[in-house]
Amino acid sequence: MTAQWAAEVHVDETLARELVSSQFPPLPERSLRLLSEGWDYAVFLVDETLVFRFPRRAVVVPATVREIELLPLLELPVPVPRPMYVGAPGDGFAWPFYGAPYIPGDEAVGLDDAARTQLARPLARFLRSLHGSEVPGLPVDPQRRSDMEVRVPRTRQALLAIADLWKPPPIVDELLSAASALPPAELAVVVHGDLHFRQLLHVEGELTGVIDWVDLCRADRGQDLQLLWSFLPPGARAAFLDEYGDVADHSLLRARVLALNLNAILARWGRDEGVAAVEAEAIASLSRAVE
Repeated sequence: MTAQWAAEVHVDETLARELVSSQFPPLPERSLRLLSEGWDYAVFLVDETLVFRFPRRAVVVPATVREIELLPLLELPVPVPRPMYVGAPGDGFAWPFYGAPYIPGDEAVGLDDAARTQLARPLARFLRSLHGSEVPGLPVDPQRRSDMEVRVPRTRQALLAIADLWKPPPIVDELLSAASALPPAELAVVVHGDLHFRQLLHVEGELTGVIDWVDLCRADRGQDLQLLWSFLPPGARAAFLDEYGDVADHSLLRARVLALNLNAILARWGRDEGVAAVEAEAIASLSRAVE
């Protein structure tokens, strides 16, 4: 793990087993194994039926508490994590954690255009439902992803950091310049907040789940609509918008900037951590976003 992405607390299998078994006996009855590890969480599969998420950084602890409190309130057409076992901070681990029923599926990485097109309308229905939800107590754009005064410079920096991986075509500078002139976002809907290909689960082209809600907040819908540009091929975008409904031009522009920003960061993470599939998918996402 490089310093850029290193965790503040390392949760290995031994610690995860100790925490689960001490707070929720008789779990684990059969097995416990690492399922995935990202910037902010270590995720373990327990008894092949439960997923336990452990924070790796103090900065995400308030968001973990928010997930525990608010995920049960979401009524959506696609499964999302439902916290069932809520772990309390203790001597062995100073932060809360939780376990939820396992949602089957693989990350949406390396799909062909036909599979992506098949997911266009289900994704649109999911986001239409999410963006129409009412969830109390959410912060408003805490990461300032809808604020182009912040996000455009960060996008330029993120793209510069992967100059050895992807050369932006001229349209990128045009998009970023146009986005810089946008006024502050006004309409704030309920958004996932960090919705990219690693958060989408599928089984044989069927959308089976949406995970990792640590950035759940209220913001411009463009935060989630970045998938329109980065994940879907151009030929599938009309079907998505037909299912989703009208979107203002300023939200679509914000979405496109976020597509560039987020996937540049993912490409850098994939390169630095040696996760070739993520690096390749992120680079392909950048190319789709400028088509």
